[in-house]
Amino acid sequence: MKIHSLCNLSCDYCYVYFAADQSWRQRPSMMPLDTVRRAADRIAEHALEHRLRSVRIILHGGEPLMVGRTHLSELLTVLHERLDPVVPFHCSLQSNGTLLDTNFLELLLDHRVDVAVSLDGAPAAHDRHRRFSDGRPSHPRVAAALKLLGHPRYRHLFVGLLCTVDLANDPVETYESLLRFEPPRVDFLLPHGTWGRPPPGVEDRTRPPHRPPDTETRGDRVPYAEWLMSVFDRWFDAPQQETRVRSFEELMSGLLGGAVNTEAFGLAPHDLVVVESDGTLEDSDSLKVVAPGAPVTGLDVFRHPFSDALRTEAMRRRQAGADGLGQVCRDCVFTDVCGGGLYTHRHHPTTGFANPSVYCADLAVLIAHIRRRMNHHLMRAPQ
Repeated sequence: MKIHSLCNLSCDYCYVYFAADQSWRQRPSMMPLDTVRRAADRIAEHALEHRLRSVRIILHGGEPLMVGRTHLSELLTVLHERLDPVVPFHCSLQSNGTLLDTNFLELLLDHRVDVAVSLDGAPAAHDRHRRFSDGRPSHPRVAAALKLLGHPRYRHLFVGLLCTVDLANDPVETYESLLRFEPPRVDFLLPHGTWGRPPPGVEDRTRPPHRPPDTETRGDRVPYAEWLMSVFDRWFDAPQQETRVRSFEELMSGLLGGAVNTEAFGLAPHDLVVVESDGTLEDSDSLKVVAPGAPVTGLDVFRHPFSDALRTEAMRRRQAGADGLGQVCRDCVFTDVCGGGLYTHRHHPTTGFANPSVYCADLAVLIAHIRRRMNHHLMRAPQ
């Protein structure tokens, strides 16, 4: 739920404000309570129709805390009034941390709302991209918020840190700077890119491969794999668990034949829909980097049930597992683990989404590295 469509930071890699889709300009900055009520009723309707045991709601933006404490309190009250009699729901909030203070934390505590914060590393690393619009650094405010969030009274609300990979930052230093705040979980995100607009550092990637990558010869440059492998080794070799790293744990689970429960990897059916501040229903936000209108479904909470979103072409394709992938991905040994990578990252201007991820070579090398490390560890384990 995009409860606020604006942000108080001007992060230069943002997929909302600096991407192809600029629809945020035509939407209300704050989600009105009437829209919240209608969205909540649609959630309840969907839960009853499909006999769901629980629902997960993510309060998102922009920066969701820009709605202010009063509106956020009213919004959360509406969700509880509409949903508590129907289905248990778990609510979390994704924030840049700059507005998070004791007053907000008390409110989130009262309503049992978990908090994830975006942090890209040490001050210089974080502030390279994540600055206020006037150029001021944001790290001091985020660090202060994380100190509050780490207080024993609020610690159980802290679900983790999101860190966008920047090749300019030292990987191990970045990881260790995140550990300073004792996060229960860290997730590393690849910067959004497509075959039409490759990510930083791999501008030569303009043509999808015609066959699965060879992880042994490593003919392609794989700077993102190298960055993440350095973090993986530091994390995996720690004498005791310092934090959980979602991306690594999901890949390890897939390699062991288990479930992969993240949008970025695996073949699990896509189960996310975005409610924009005006009540329109959209596919994943990251699709905004593809083209104007790329996430559009033509649906909204006023006229359509959520089940209609399941019938859109994009959603059907993303629910099809391996059958929804291109031939190169279906032929790859890591199909079940990688799942073709994030849907957005597969896009090419002429072939659409029937391609491997623009990070294909990086993902293959990273997964192969994790498999080797796991196999070596298991062989050394006492029988």
